[in-house]
Amino acid sequence: MYSLLLRLLFLLPPEKAHHVTMSLLRFALAMPVLQTFLRKRWKMLGKPVTVAGVTFPNAVGLAAGFDKDARYLDELEALGFGHVEVGTVTPRPQAGNPKPRLFRLVQDKALINRMGFNNEGMEAMAARLGKRKPGQMRLGINIGKNKDTPNEAATDDYLRCFRRLYAFADYMVVNVSSPNTPGLRALQDKEPLTRLLQTLLNERAQFVQQGIPNKPLLLKIAPDLSDTQLDEIAELCLETGIDGLVVNNTTLSRAGLQTPESEVTVIGAGGLSGAPLTRRADEVLQYLRNRLPASFPIIGVGGIMTADDAAERHKAGAQLVQLYTGFVYGGPDLVRAISRRLAAS
Repeated sequence: MYSLLLRLLFLLPPEKAHHVTMSLLRFALAMPVLQTFLRKRWKMLGKPVTVAGVTFPNAVGLAAGFDKDARYLDELEALGFGHVEVGTVTPRPQAGNPKPRLFRLVQDKALINRMGFNNEGMEAMAARLGKRKPGQMRLGINIGKNKDTPNEAATDDYLRCFRRLYAFADYMVVNVSSPNTPGLRALQDKEPLTRLLQTLLNERAQFVQQGIPNKPLLLKIAPDLSDTQLDEIAELCLETGIDGLVVNNTTLSRAGLQTPESEVTVIGAGGLSGAPLTRRADEVLQYLRNRLPASFPIIGVGGIMTADDAAERHKAGAQLVQLYTGFVYGGPDLVRAISRRLAAS
């Protein structure tokens, strides 16, 4: 069923296809007969897993970037996800980069995006989440800085988002690894990143003193870091006391693509995701797993296109996995297949 729908959706521009898909799903779930059918077919499978003190109903999540403004949480829960990471959200609304900014590489089962943190801002997200009725699915909130905020003031942007949205999250994620906001990845350097994370951890400590429950703080990193930089990330995790890593974001690499180079050149800049990222995402996860305690939480994301990919990531030390491009190409049946596979492992 999804393969037929996919062929039709791929006739549309990628962003348009995304909005059409989620609108159709929302419409279907509003009809009792279809809702019963869909929820039965894609009911939440798997077994609970506790990571960083949070119990997730299963190990399969949806990565940040798919539901930037927390618009589709009920619909995504109906597809069987154990958690969804919304965002990246910034303090102020921003339009993102000019369109077109999302491209399919069908031969490679990949996407290139240069979205640029397009989102409605933290106040719009807070208003929407304030009306949400919590379900089984867990919620991560991925925060970033506005494009026009200089890196010297970036901590203020992250702190504003952290303060405003903390109450709604089961966990929070700091995104300094998107390739589509100029200069953002410079914040992955150890000194500025340590300052940023320590500021947020200090703010969380104040929340806890006020009786507000502790929420895990995670860091999302890029797959393009050198071994030296990954060593620094591992040291930083232990020194600051953050609660986990999300490994990885999209890559700037274009190595090994089957899509003709001329087509890739026309597409231009952006982060690559999907099957071409699988090997590098595995390598980064394994490298960090060997340098961090076995109990240190890592969410594996990037190039998970099959249940076998998810099982390999889990075997390498990821307690949770997240989909994005794999979900685009594989649909809800992939969520179900991975949930069953990981529950059996």
